[in-house]
Order: sequence, then structure tokens, then C-alpha cells
Amino acid sequence: MKRHKNGNKQNLTRMGSKKKVHAFVRIKPTDDFAHEMIKYGDDNKTIDIHLNKDTRRGVVNNQQTDWSFRLDGVLHDASQDLVYETVAKDVVSQALDGYNGTIMCYGQTGAGKTYTMTGATENYKQRGILPRALQQVFRMIEERPTHAITVRVSYLEIYNESLFDLLSTLPYVGPSATPMTIVENPQGIFIKGLSVHLTSQEEDAFSLLFEGETNRIIAAHTLNKNSSRSHCIFTIYVEAHSRTLSDEKYITSKINLVDLAGSERVGKSGSEGRVLKEATYINKSLSFLEQAIIALGDQKRDHIPFRQCKLTHALKDSLGGNCNMVLVTNIYGEAAQLEETLSSLRFASRMKLVTTEPAVNEKYDAERMVKNLEKELALLKRELAVHNSLTNRPMVTYDPMDEVQIAEINSQVRRYLEGTLEEIDIINLRQIQEVFNQFRVVLSQQEQEVESALRRKYTLIDKNDFATIAAVQKAGLMDADGHLVGEADGQSFAFGIIPFSTKTGKKAKAKKTFKELSSSLRKEGAISPLSAKDLDVVSTSKTQLVPSAKEGDGKDMLSRDRETSSIEPPASSSPKEESRPPRPSTPPPRPLAFEDFKNERGSEINRIFKENKSILNERKKRASETTQRINAIKREIDVTKESLNFQKSLREKQGEYENKGVMIIDEEEFLLILKLKDLKKQYRSEYQDLRDLRAEIQYCQRLVDQCRQRLLMEFDIWYNESFVIPEDVQMALRLGSSIRPGMVPVQRIVSLGEDDQDKFSQLQQTVLPEAPDSIPFINAKVKTEQKQKYLKTMMGLQQAHRK
Repeated sequence: MKRHKNGNKQNLTRMGSKKKVHAFVRIKPTDDFAHEMIKYGDDNKTIDIHLNKDTRRGVVNNQQTDWSFRLDGVLHDASQDLVYETVAKDVVSQALDGYNGTIMCYGQTGAGKTYTMTGATENYKQRGILPRALQQVFRMIEERPTHAITVRVSYLEIYNESLFDLLSTLPYVGPSATPMTIVENPQGIFIKGLSVHLTSQEEDAFSLLFEGETNRIIAAHTLNKNSSRSHCIFTIYVEAHSRTLSDEKYITSKINLVDLAGSERVGKSGSEGRVLKEATYINKSLSFLEQAIIALGDQKRDHIPFRQCKLTHALKDSLGGNCNMVLVTNIYGEAAQLEETLSSLRFASRMKLVTTEPAVNEKYDAERMVKNLEKELALLKRELAVHNSLTNRPMVTYDPMDEVQIAEINSQVRRYLEGTLEEIDIINLRQIQEVFNQFRVVLSQQEQEVESALRRKYTLIDKNDFATIAAVQKAGLMDADGHLVGEADGQSFAFGIIPFSTKTGKKAKAKKTFKELSSSLRKEGAISPLSAKDLDVVSTSKTQLVPSAKEGDGKDMLSRDRETSSIEPPASSSPKEESRPPRPSTPPPRPLAFEDFKNERGSEINRIFKENKSILNERKKRASETTQRINAIKREIDVTKESLNFQKSLREKQGEYENKGVMIIDEEEFLLILKLKDLKKQYRSEYQDLRDLRAEIQYCQRLVDQCRQRLLMEFDIWYNESFVIPEDVQMALRLGSSIRPGMVPVQRIVSLGEDDQDKFSQLQQTVLPEAPDSIPFINAKVKTEQKQKYLKTMMGLQQAHRK
């Protein structure tokens, strides 16, 4: 056994050697079996085909007449039980141990592929591999109480090289907005957009199976009146966690149950129109599948053409990958179909050349791993403490240091730097790290103390702060050459430093800070009138454009939205039976009835709908206003940038002035820089408010859509019960029940001639004595039939109403 690990923390425990794909052949029973042409070996693993020579080719005839195929088993006149025991039981059993599995049915149209895979859903005994696999999975889960095992299923259909989700008709799934695609990642192949459904019990899994079966595409054919016109892949996902918390490993696996569409000779079958187009796509995909199988069987081939079609791409993991694979080839036993039978047997023999390398899919639970590591860390600390006590070492703590210990180390470092402490005793690695950290802290504190002392004595001006430099020059504290006013001997101070100890007179102005200088300059009118006006406009617009989305009423409205979105119409809003008006002879127009419904039964829902819609309109209006303000600010930013670029180009033409590496700019350019900075700040603030409003609009729109859908659904129920469903039917429904109008269960409308409970009781009497495990199967079948009858009934009522 080898152990490999990839970057996704998934371990694959390889088996000792590779294994071949198992291939079985199943012959469809017929009264016209060609005994002279088809014979079986004594070991029940070989099948011999004999074909009479064509006398029309003359005396010299090298036509091959005999073929012999050796497979893993020949299933002739075999029951569904025997087929499952021979083909699928071991694959499903190993899936619970972490091995992926694939079971594929291949063959000619009408040879019995769908019967082998799905069986006859009307008869419990004639169920196929797929329902039996689901039963075995749940039976094995019950036999493993030490593991928490979850089961999920998906149902994929490939029709005319397009992917479809057969379970998208469920109310909680719905059709996907984007087409499904096949995606590859380090874990393997998965279908993006395919819904995967959690099944906690056997009956739920059967319901999903029957739901998908009703959505499959079938058509009448020369060889089969219910021919499947698409490839279908039913996948069972298994994930098993140990209930022992110390075991962080868990296993995952999947079982692909593939029902391929049947190949056919178009010239022999005589298909036309849509059936001919479907046959073309089916034969093309099966041809690509055979090419991939041939390439896999050739050990010298480096490239395998998996991407030629959707079928081979979706089955890339199953064909020659980390998987237990079994092929069931369905053939005819009649002489008329002998050529197609030979083609199917050749495919099975090629499949036997393909090798797979099954492996256990092991993963690690991150949460359990962290808990186990914490336990191991605590145990190691205790062992280290025991070791220290045995070696007479002083008491050492290996926990993170608290504030008292850190303060003590800080004191030791300061005393060491002052020279009062000769050395610092080393205790453990954590203490060494903290000593170096405290050295860094002390150094940072000393730098701050030096800087604060300088600031108390001097006023520091940054060399890159052009605004401060311009203000100082305006105040007369800096000459034209960029030198600051110095002492009486004519020597200037260091650049950007003005001493507070300057004597009285003109030099006393140096005591002013930059803010005081700026305010004095504004009071004296040193700033140009146009620039000052622009700055006032900027500050005024900034004050006026404070968004109102953050106000308290907005939050209250949103909270009220969330509350009203889930409000159910009170039961008292429904009219009482005694005050119910007489039913008109003909149903009123739906628009007129809808207005009456909104004023009476649906008044509460309509009120909520209007409130949510008004809130949505208000949010949209505010978003529009914010957008206009943002556009105005953007235009002002563009104008300011143009003016600033003009000033820069003018300065470059006139010549640039520098003072010790600092660029000297005039006042107008400086004010444009400040204005541009403020405008950008406003723009970011308004844009953030617009993003918040868009999020609120999206939420309110969802509330409005939900209320609209609820209003229309309640109206349909009310309209059908008030004007469409006959009164005698409603009287039958109300017998012995307290169902108020608008809440009639769907199941009660489906079939009134025979009660569902009576029907189920009859099935129990006839089926259960022979098959006690059939209850989930029968329940799921009955529910699926009820749903289909209800849909047909509602469609009939709608068509009758339109007429």
C-alpha cells in the first residue's frame, strides 16, 4: 500500500496493482433466439458468434464467419436480482469504504439498457440496478452506527451535446440562468450548475429518482416505443465521518450510474426528422466514446481524446481513472440484429483492455484536526514539565507571557541599557523573543521622546508640505531664495525650523503656527478672490451633499421591510362561509376578479406589496439624485484638472524654481491642488453612498418580487376555488375537515374517485408479504404519480378556462 498526498490535503491510498474493467453481456430474452449463431461457453464467460458465408461473393470468399469473445460473465435469461448481485453489489459495497465506482450500460437501441439500469418502476420486483443501489447504500449505513454518513444525489442528462439537470423542476431548485459546463479541478471532474440534493432517507432518494425519470427525453422508435434519446448519469455522493472525535480523517466517494442512449443504423431503422437528428448526435458521441476506449487500451498512447464530446469529458474520472468500473453490454439474441450485436461485443472486449487504479478517497476534517493538535500540545507541555522536574530545572512556564511578565522583561531591558544590570538570564525561547521585542519597544519610545522634545522647542515644517511653505513665504518668514529668517548675525536657521526664542519686532511673527498664518492670510485678503470663491463653493457643496441614506428613518424602513416580508395574511381576513356570496354562472374576467381580491382576501398582502414598492421607488429616487451629484462632482474634477494642468504648463514655460530640492509653486496652483483633493474626497464619499443605496435597492427589489409572487399565487388559489373547481368537489373536500378557502391541499384535488390511503393499503396487502422492504419505493412512486396527476389536472383546468 502506498500513500500519496496532494496540495488539497486529500490522501489517496493506492491498491497494490491496477485492475481491469469488468465487462458483462446481457442478452435480451426473445422467442426467436438464434441458437445456431450465438452460443455460450461452459464457464458462462465466453460467447461465440457464427455467421454464415455470403454465397453472393463467389467461390473465393475470405469473409470471417466466427468470433469468440471472453468477458467476465454472460447473463442470459437472468433475473434483475441476479444481474445486480453479479454486476453492481461489490461496486456499491466498496463505495462505502471510499472507492469511486461506475456502472455503465451500453448497447443497441431497444436491447434493454434502461431496463437493466432503472427497471420497471411500476413493479417493485422488476426494479433495476439504480434503485437497488440506493437501497443497498441506506442498508449499509444502518449497519455502520460508528460513522455519520451523508448521501447526496444528482441526475444529469446529455441531449444533443447539451447538458440538462433532470432535477431542476423541483420547486426549490428552478432553472439555471447560465448553461451548465464541465469543469476540471485537482479533485476531478464536476458539472458547474448541476444541483446536488441531500437525501436523509431512502424514500427521498427514490422520489428524486422518479422525478428525474419523468423529465427524461424519450421518443417512439422502430425497435422501442419508449426509446431513450439522451445519455443520463445518476450520481450518488457518499461522505462518511467517524463518530470518534479523535479521528480527523473521513472518506468520500461517488457512484456514477450511466444509462447510455442506444446506437442504431439509421438506414435500417428509417428514422426521420427530430429522431434522425437525435440519432446523429447519439452515434457521434458513442463513436467518440469508443475512440477514447481504444486510446485507453493502447499503452503507447499519451493523449486520450476526452474533450471530443460532453459524454467522454463528463466520464473522464470513470474511464481509466480512480474508479471501480463495470460495463454491462446489452445485445439482441435475434439473427436480424447480429451485426449490431458483433459491434457491441467488440466494444465490450475493448473496454476490458482498459485499466483503472481504484483508491480510497481520504480527507481531513480541519476542525477536528485543530482540536486534536490542541490536545496533543497540552499533553506535550505536561510531559515537558515532568522532564524539567526530573532534571531539577527551575519551574518554567511555556504559556504565552502575561502583562506582568512582559513588564518585568521591559524593566530588565531598560536597566541593561542604563548599565545597572550586567546580563539578562535566559529561561526559554519565548522569553528570548520577548527580550528582543522589548528592545524594539524601548528604541521606539526613545525616538518618540526625542521627537517630542524637538517639537516642544521648535516648529517643524516638512520639506514636502508645499502648502505650509507657501503660507510661510506669504507671511514674510522666508526670503525669495527660500531661506528662512535668521538671527541678527544674518545666518539662517536650518530649513523648516523657526525658533520660538526670537526677539520682539518683525521676528515675533515666527511664533504663529501654520493654522494661524492661514487664517490671517484669509482675513487680510491675501488669497485671490476667485480662488477663495472656489474654496467656499467646495466647502458649501460638501456640506450640502451629505447623503441621507444613513438616517435613522432609512434603517427603520429597512427593518420594517424585513418584518413585513414574512408577514402571513391573518386568518380573519378570509370571508366566513355564511357570508360567502353566491357563485356566478360564468367565471368573471381575471383582471376584474384580481381587483376584488386585492380589496378583500388579498388586502393585507397588497398593502405589504405597496409599502415595499414605495420604499423601492424612494431608494431609486435617492440613487438617481446621488448619481447626478456624482456626475456634477466628476465634471468639476475634470475642470479643475484642466486648470491645474494649465498652471503646470505655464509654470514650466516661465521656468521652475527650486529651493534645496523643493519645487516652488504659486498660490493659485496650490489652491487648485487643495480643491482637487477635496473634490476627490467628496467623490469617494458619494460613490460609497451610491453603492449602499444600490445594495438597498437590490434587497427591496427582492422583497417586491416575493410579495408580487405571493399575491399572484394566493389569487390563483382563490380564483380556482371560487370560480373554477366545481362546488360538489369543494363540498367533498370540506367533509370532515376544517379547510378554509384558499388553503385546499393539492393532494386532495388530485384523485377523488379513490382515496390515497385506500390505494396504499391495497398495495401493502399485495406487495408487502413478498417484499417487506418495498415501503420507501412504493411511497415515492405514489407521491410522484400524485404530482404528475395534479399537474395534468391544473393544465386541463387552465386550458378549459381559456376555451
